[in-house]
Amino acid sequence: MSRDDGGPPGAGRVLIALGGNAMTAADGSATPEAQAAAVGRAMERVADLVAAGARVALTHGNGPQVGNLLIKNQLAAHVVPPVPLDWCGAQTQGTIGVLIMNALERALAARGAARPVSVVVTRTLVDAADPAFTHMDKPVGRYFPKSEAERFMALGQVWRSFGARGWRRVVASPEPLEILDAAAAATLMDAGHVVVAAGGGGVPVTRDAGGVPHGVEAVVDKDLAAQLLARTLRASTLVIATDVEHVMAGYGTPRERPLGRTTTAELRTLAAAGHFAGGSMGPKVEAALRFVAGGGRRAAITSLDRITDAAHGKAGTIIEE
Repeated sequence: MSRDDGGPPGAGRVLIALGGNAMTAADGSATPEAQAAAVGRAMERVADLVAAGARVALTHGNGPQVGNLLIKNQLAAHVVPPVPLDWCGAQTQGTIGVLIMNALERALAARGAARPVSVVVTRTLVDAADPAFTHMDKPVGRYFPKSEAERFMALGQVWRSFGARGWRRVVASPEPLEILDAAAAATLMDAGHVVVAAGGGGVPVTRDAGGVPHGVEAVVDKDLAAQLLARTLRASTLVIATDVEHVMAGYGTPRERPLGRTTTAELRTLAAAGHFAGGSMGPKVEAALRFVAGGGRRAAITSLDRITDAAHGKAGTIIEE
C-alpha cells in the first residue's frame, strides 16, 4: 500500500509525535489552564501543516498528567483505592485528546481549513514475558520520602531510592508489539479526519491464553509506539516534536554539533557510540531509525515550531535511508 497518498507532493501522510513540552507550560506547570494553553499553542503549528494539505495523525506524551494522577492515588489512598497504571493511561488519553480536539478544530477554522478531528482511545499490545516486567527501571511520578514509598511498596509497588532527591516509583516499560486499535484510526484517516491515537504510548495490554487483552501495570515509550503507529497508518513521514531543533552529537562536550540531514547508518553508528542518552534523546533516535528501516520515507526530530518544514525535509534532524 502507498505510504504517500493524500496531500501535496512531499507531505503525504504525516504522523506527529508531540513531546511532553507541548502539553505543559515552559516551567513544567501542569495545571488545567497551563495544559490547555500549551496544547493551544501546539495545535497552531499542527494546523499549519494540515492547512498545507498534509493528512495528519497525532500522538502525544502523558508523563506529567500520569504523574499528577499517581500523586492523587498516593494522597487519597486512605479514602479511595489507587487505580492501576493502565487506567491512568486511558484517562490521560481522553483528557489530552479532548484538549487537542478542541484546540485543533479552532485553529483549523481560523485558517479556513476545517477538518473533523477524532480521538481514538488506543491499546498497545506488549509481551507478558518481556524482560521489562522483571527489571523495572522506568521512573514515574514524583519523589517522596522513604516512609511514603514504604506505604506503597507494601501494596506491591516497586520504588527506588534516588539519593538525596528521595524515592520514586519505577515500573516496567515493555516493547510495543502492536497498536491494537490502529484499524479504527486508519479508517478515520482515510475518511479525512485528523486522528489522535496511541497517546502516552497507548494503554499497555497483554493477551491471556484465550487471546483476550488485559491491562497491565506498565508504561509504553511514546516514541517507540509512535513509529509503530506511523507504519501501521502507512505514513510517509514521522515527525518527533521535542524542545530542541536538532539532535546533537557529542551533547555536553566540546565537540557537540547539531545533526542536519543524516542517514540511518550514520545515526546507528553515533547511537552505538553512546551519543544519545537513554532517558531523553535515545528513544527518539531509535524510533526514527525503526520507522525509516520499516519503509518510511523520512523521519524528523525537531522543535514544535519547525514541524511543517520538517515534514517536508527542510528543518531539524532529517533521517533517510
